[in-house]
Amino acid sequence: MRRTQVGLLAAILVVALNACTVGPAAPGASLTIFAAASLSDAFEEIAVAFAAANDGVTINYNFGGSQQLAAQLNEGAPADVFASANSSQMRVVLEGGRVISGTEHAFAYNRLVVVVPHDNPAKISTLHDLARPGVRLLLADRAVPVGQYSLDFLAKASVRPSFGTTYSASVLRNVVSYEDNVRAVLTKVALGEGDAGIVYTTDAALEAERIARIDIPDELNTVASYPIAPIADSANPELAQAFIDFVLAPAGQAILVKYGFIDVREAREAGFSGGGFVRMAS
Repeated sequence: MRRTQVGLLAAILVVALNACTVGPAAPGASLTIFAAASLSDAFEEIAVAFAAANDGVTINYNFGGSQQLAAQLNEGAPADVFASANSSQMRVVLEGGRVISGTEHAFAYNRLVVVVPHDNPAKISTLHDLARPGVRLLLADRAVPVGQYSLDFLAKASVRPSFGTTYSASVLRNVVSYEDNVRAVLTKVALGEGDAGIVYTTDAALEAERIARIDIPDELNTVASYPIAPIADSANPELAQAFIDFVLAPAGQAILVKYGFIDVREAREAGFSGGGFVRMAS
């Protein structure tokens, strides 16, 4: 668990952020946020902005694969907010009783991209090249949202005549490792420990100097919906809801867009429903 502690910032910043607040927070108030690994950088910045608007509240983050976080929550891990990289793991927590149905809302969207090391030793230039014998491919485990989305991409491609029915099987034979989360895939590719990997576009942007990317067309891609919800037995329910409202409000959405996420407004305009989770905070 990483601990992000931020003190009071200038009042002018609070005004500029147009932040959601709950009034003066109790001295030493803190929140524990379980969040998907792909949210790490954006949520670290959101912590700074939220603390500035809420009397220096301390944010304690637990970043990891959404499936790992859901399991920890259902085992009783104390937390205040859960931000998942897909609706499936949010449903796991709903079924476990840690989140109350109807309190979850989509707050961001993401897409897949193929990444290769900057020097690209395997000379991968197209999606077809992933099926070439000898390519060392890294994927997230299928239990991780991005891992399942990667398999969905391969399945979609395999019914296209331009790829052929054996495409998915050929690509999967090249997998040398299934990682616990998307950041592990990104790091290994950037270090040259694999010839290619599949990550989110937001992750690829973080290593732009060490990787190259190959886009996956929309018809083969998955627009991943990220839902967020308060934990039912949160020790700080009002503050937890204030954090969620902040993420959904213009200040939080602007930070997410800065890190490459698709915001709720753009998703609505594009017709992404996110399983019915879309709702903007007032």
